[in-house]
Amino acid sequence: MVRMPGNDPASRAHWGHRMDESEIRRRLEPLRAEHRDLDAAIAALADSGTGDQLQIARLKKRKLKLRDEISLLEDQLIPDIIA
Repeated sequence: MVRMPGNDPASRAHWGHRMDESEIRRRLEPLRAEHRDLDAAIAALADSGTGDQLQIARLKKRKLKLRDEISLLEDQLIPDIIA
């Protein structure tokens, strides 16, 4: 998937476009699936013993970026509560 600058959820929120709940939920589904797939790929490479450490590090970095993006979107689903 090709990402254009400013097209990710964090950038949209930054530029004033707030996604509605259905948009957020639609976006979360493939992100979560990719996160799970990366987890499985990292585990398989690590278990095989033949995994390239640089490749594993890149996959882990991508997984962390996905986790951050997922967290940003999930935060938008939780209403702000003024204490």
